[in-house]
Amino acid sequence: MIEEHYLPLTLWVAERRSPGEKLLFGINGAQGTGKSTLADFLKLGLESGCQWRVAVLSIDDFYLTKAERHELSETIHPLLATRGVPGTHDMKLLSQSLDDLRALGEGERYRLPRFDKAQDDRADEQTWPSVTGPLDLVILEGWCVGSIAQDDSELAEPVNALERDEDPAGEWRRYVNDHLASDYADLFAQLDALVFLMAPGFEAIFRWRLEQEQKLVAAAPEDASSIMSEQRIEEFIQFYERITRDNLERLPGIADVVLELDESHDCVASRYRD
Repeated sequence: MIEEHYLPLTLWVAERRSPGEKLLFGINGAQGTGKSTLADFLKLGLESGCQWRVAVLSIDDFYLTKAERHELSETIHPLLATRGVPGTHDMKLLSQSLDDLRALGEGERYRLPRFDKAQDDRADEQTWPSVTGPLDLVILEGWCVGSIAQDDSELAEPVNALERDEDPAGEWRRYVNDHLASDYADLFAQLDALVFLMAPGFEAIFRWRLEQEQKLVAAAPEDASSIMSEQRIEEFIQFYERITRDNLERLPGIADVVLELDESHDCVASRYRD
């Protein structure tokens, strides 16, 4: 995988930068596709091979706090208490962080926000890691990075039991879609390139998400209250299903690079738009 796919992608990224340019790349993929692994590999390869300075951000680290999502659940829709979908991220913080990172001068340090998924809340700022400027590349990875809003007509029919039973009037999915069409679209328009890690189908994602949760269990403290059972994971991925299925249909024709994955997470093909 490294020799046939990751290294060629690293070289492709390196060739796209003009001297002095500060790039912003996005990586999209469903849960368990290896977004953070790919981002870390690109960072390592570009820093060691090209002497770049690279910062990696996950959109998962920019969720609204538990209290902020609780307020949304009280004022907009109960489903917004659950993190994940567009509308549950602090887009002002993310946008400001991207601006600040690209503006970093020589020797200036910047703390990268972190979210504690085990506690379902933003991590203590004192634990946030830092990077030193100036930066050549910022990588933003996340399951909905680069995703596109649907037409209103596509929202009418529920795609799963969650939408059918918990959002019968479609208020939650319209709220999510409206955010994807506005503040998320504005931020994603800044991407210089988008890489899409394409799962073989939505059916593989539950198994991958379960594996991801098992890693959280192993690393979490005993008092972690938000580690999910298998049944809860099955319910949880329904929050992501609509956009994930749409990504599988539309992003292969939009992304600059598509890495096709098989059932075992292995990359079996790379496609470059240019």
